Amino acid sequence: MQLQQLTVLGSTGSIGVSTLDVVRRHPERYRVRALCAHRQVMRLAEQCREFRPDFAVVGSAESASLLAQELTGMPIEILHGPEALCRMASLPEVDAVMAAIVGAAGLAPTLAAVHSGKKVLLANKEALVMAGPVFMAAVARHGATLLPIDSEHNAIFQSLPINFSSDLSKNGVRRILLTASGGPFRNATAESLESVTPDQACAHPNWVMGRKISVDSASMMNKGLEVIEAHYLFNVAADRIQVVIHPQSVIHSLVEYVDGSVLAELGNPDMRTPIAHALAFPERIESGVGPLDLFQVARLDFQAPDLQRFPCLSLAYRALAEEGSAPALLNAANEVAVEAFLAGQVGFTAIPRIIEATLNAIPATPVASLEAVMEADRQAREKARALLAREVAR
Repeated sequence: MQLQQLTVLGSTGSIGVSTLDVVRRHPERYRVRALCAHRQVMRLAEQCREFRPDFAVVGSAESASLLAQELTGMPIEILHGPEALCRMASLPEVDAVMAAIVGAAGLAPTLAAVHSGKKVLLANKEALVMAGPVFMAAVARHGATLLPIDSEHNAIFQSLPINFSSDLSKNGVRRILLTASGGPFRNATAESLESVTPDQACAHPNWVMGRKISVDSASMMNKGLEVIEAHYLFNVAADRIQVVIHPQSVIHSLVEYVDGSVLAELGNPDMRTPIAHALAFPERIESGVGPLDLFQVARLDFQAPDLQRFPCLSLAYRALAEEGSAPALLNAANEVAVEAFLAGQVGFTAIPRIIEATLNAIPATPVASLEAVMEADRQAREKARALLAREVAR
């Protein structure tokens, strides 16, 4: 069996750590060629000592110097900065790239992997949210293989026919059902959300995730971003994507067919399952995830999302309807607002206010290039920061 050479973008985050755990279980299948992180130098150094990559990338020259001290004597080339990330994503020897850098920072290296025709394991949903048409056109043009890592989109992928066409109606698909746990505030009153703390927002009941994505889950913006991602991944209209609250997080998503059949993918809430699926596709490998005990689960509950309590989900549907640069504006404003919330500058309910005001202030425009996407991102961040300053002064 020929070893698959792997670059992991975002190796010290939760997805990166889970990816390396799966790789650890299959040394006969995978070799880590490059590990890329931002500022978690000590954790990256530990990963380098275990997996012995040829390259390690960090965000700054200072971090690179510190990493070099930690890895003295090891034959690992240490690089830093955005250009190095793109280089690691497009190394000729690399077969697959795990794209797990959170936020807009992951767009350029993920596109670099696509342009190099790699097998791209897409955990960075923002790449599709910001630049869906540009991104999917590049996938087709360069012959890249795109495999979704988000548990919901991976579940949809597994529930669709093999070799499904770009027009799902030709495969008899009526709609896609995206499940959502509802996060830690599923049953909270709207009034109580005014006083939510960052630690409360990051205390997800089912999944272990980074702080930014945990806040997105608590506000349901994460599900809104996933609606946009599903639209571009599977070429399905927004009115055929329904969000369903499912507190147990056992059913990861469903596909409904015109004959009345509904196919669902079930499993324990552990990201190693979709990671292992994508790494080995079309084969199956052991992931380290225990078997699902249906007797312990005992029940499966479903409810409609409360759009009044979670306006971020409505804002995402709005951005998708407006198309063009609107999803990029939405994502940028959300990143600014969430960062401010985590820093204690604004309250939880300020997040949707800042996003909505940004969308109202900047008209959506067509985007046909990465440059246009990044300009929309810049404008939205500038506007959101101005709105943030006003919010802080309230």
